[in-house]
Amino acid sequence: MPAKKMQVKLLASTPNAVTLIYAAFRQCYAPGYVGDDFEKWLQGEVPLEKQAKFIENILASGHESPIEHVSFTFAVEGVSRALTHQLVRHRIASYSQQSQRYVDARDFDYILPPAIAKIEKAKALFESFMHQAAQTYAQLQTILEEAGQGKKANEDARFVLPNACESKVVFTMNCRSLLNFFELRCCERAQWEIRTMAWKMLKILRKELPVIFNLAGPKCERLGYCPEGEKFTCGKYPLAKDVIHS
Repeated sequence: MPAKKMQVKLLASTPNAVTLIYAAFRQCYAPGYVGDDFEKWLQGEVPLEKQAKFIENILASGHESPIEHVSFTFAVEGVSRALTHQLVRHRIASYSQQSQRYVDARDFDYILPPAIAKIEKAKALFESFMHQAAQTYAQLQTILEEAGQGKKANEDARFVLPNACESKVVFTMNCRSLLNFFELRCCERAQWEIRTMAWKMLKILRKELPVIFNLAGPKCERLGYCPEGEKFTCGKYPLAKDVIHS
């Protein structure tokens, strides 16, 4: 049951993303029916560069809803249950997570926080507890199985498993939800683990769909100031009160 490293992989995305977003925006502002023109746009009647520029200009006005038509699906492993509990708070998304009811966690892997890893005394205590939790889980599992619970023993034995337990999850978000996710989770105030995952995802998406994600990231980068307030700012950007004057 070793400490596990995070892996983030893009599994799938909406095909022809740029043209689809372009068509959705065009339908909002054009009298015609984009269904008659979509195939021609795919064939290059309007070059992709021009489509992307059109999208950029409309996004700059604050109109974002058409980008919801495009989504991305990620597979992630080597993340803790602490992370996935935060992840599912992003409600406009679909999740499929490894089940602790059906997957035997007797030899579970775990996530070792960097702050603990760099202090030998803390690391030793942490790892000792991980092994203790695994042993307790296995003992409870055996007792429950002998009491007639069978495979359902996992359901109750899992109550002793720690937040550090490694988990795997597949999730899908549309572009608009992803922009919001990055604004919150790329911020220095976000918990270190989900922030690491967010930046790995953003690195992938900046290559996949730059017209949407080149400017994505923590909210302060878009605003030019920190919206968190004096108590919570990391100091990278000035506070709103120092930038916005009434």
